[in-house]
Amino acid sequence: MLRPLAFFTRSSRKTRRRVSAALAITTLFTGLLSIPAYAQSETAKTLDNDNYTAIGFPIAGQGAVPIGPLVPSLYGNPHLFGDWGGAQSWMQKRGIFLNIALNEEYMGNVTGGRTRDNVLAGQVAAELDIDWQKLAGFRGFWTHLLVVNGHGRNFSSTLGDYVSNPEQIYGSRGNVVAHLVSMYADKTFLNDRVILSAGVIPTGTFFDFDALACNFMNVSVCGNFAPGKYAPGGRDWPSANIGAVLRVRPTERTYLMGGLFAVSPHAFNGGISGWALAQDGLGKLSSQFEAGWDPAFGKDKLLGHYKIGFYYDNSRYPHLYEDRYGGSYQASGLGARNQSGMWSSWLMFDQMLMRSGKGIADGLIVIGGVGYAQGNVVAMRDHEWIGLLQSGTPWHRPLDEVGIMFQHMDMSRSIRLQQQSSLALGLHYVANQWGNVYGVQNWEQVYEAFYSLHLLPATSLQFDFQYLQHPGATTTFKDAAILGGQLTTNF
Repeated sequence: MLRPLAFFTRSSRKTRRRVSAALAITTLFTGLLSIPAYAQSETAKTLDNDNYTAIGFPIAGQGAVPIGPLVPSLYGNPHLFGDWGGAQSWMQKRGIFLNIALNEEYMGNVTGGRTRDNVLAGQVAAELDIDWQKLAGFRGFWTHLLVVNGHGRNFSSTLGDYVSNPEQIYGSRGNVVAHLVSMYADKTFLNDRVILSAGVIPTGTFFDFDALACNFMNVSVCGNFAPGKYAPGGRDWPSANIGAVLRVRPTERTYLMGGLFAVSPHAFNGGISGWALAQDGLGKLSSQFEAGWDPAFGKDKLLGHYKIGFYYDNSRYPHLYEDRYGGSYQASGLGARNQSGMWSSWLMFDQMLMRSGKGIADGLIVIGGVGYAQGNVVAMRDHEWIGLLQSGTPWHRPLDEVGIMFQHMDMSRSIRLQQQSSLALGLHYVANQWGNVYGVQNWEQVYEAFYSLHLLPATSLQFDFQYLQHPGATTTFKDAAILGGQLTTNF
């Protein structure tokens, strides 16, 4: 795929990009902990009185992420250069939230993989969110625009691993000054308990998203997970689908969310620049659904987020192995038979286990999930992950963060049959949704550890180590040990 910005800012989507997830998450949710849980959204508590205030948050890796998840976040503070000489305060009082974020990543494999190499990649992202209630009195209406400019090259090609890309930033930004990531509007109803969003939306901005996962550099779980985000019906950051999302909160701490998106048959949604919105062949639809529960346990308000969902794309896709008679299409020469529909499903969670401060991410947090896809048309069948995060509060560095994570990915039976057929027939392996293939693919595991160091306002330096077992889900190359780092700031 093609990744992100920095936390919602994933984006990836995501410009990975990022204000350290510790900083972004802490900033994002600090206000919620001290607020009575009316509708658990930042505007519901003030929408009906004279003290209405829109609240801005910094970009954080995946475009616009919903709070609660009902109200999309607005971005504005903190900034490396403070109030921009009063410009930020002037804009925010009028409901205008402008942020520019920089993310630079360096990564190299010290052993294993296809070749020994190192890569520098980066991204500049600009986001403009407007609260039209403050700007023009248009009640409960917001608009969002996010564009990125990226540089660098994909580490996967030299590493020989397209299945689990250690980078957050790579690819699909196009050779353009401003690649379009998202451009959509929100309209709220019933005190923000119902919100309709429509426009150009990275599907993972709303569905199967966990902002905490973007603390880790490995993009397989940042913002939303593989395999779902690599299929046309669920593409994410910095790609987007034209569509709409309806979000409903039936109770204080539960939500239901449904979306309908046009599916692009092209390699790049909106073309390589993202702006070619009138592409041909957009007649098929991807429908997505998610239900979630956001509890807060005990006197310490140990916050959790639990979600389950699925999507179904009614397009037709070629079977990865079978011809119309059920045998190898490579051996028969008949071509792969078309399979009607494609689905993906997920179960995701994060839960604070122990609180060490007042911030929403100020404590020990466990994060995990499982994701599945239809293996006869998607090369990866399932993906499981589990990790731990801890803010630096216990050692008097509240904006620092440390984390560890384990991931396991299984490739589908159909893709193995295809690759075994290629091997037997002396043919080149066929590239799939994850890129080039270097052998028969079975499974891959990723072990990751990081420390994010808060340097300056809205600025962090993250150190990262990853160990990739079976790079590319094959045994063609030796296991790889990866050292990396990223510098992120919001100007």
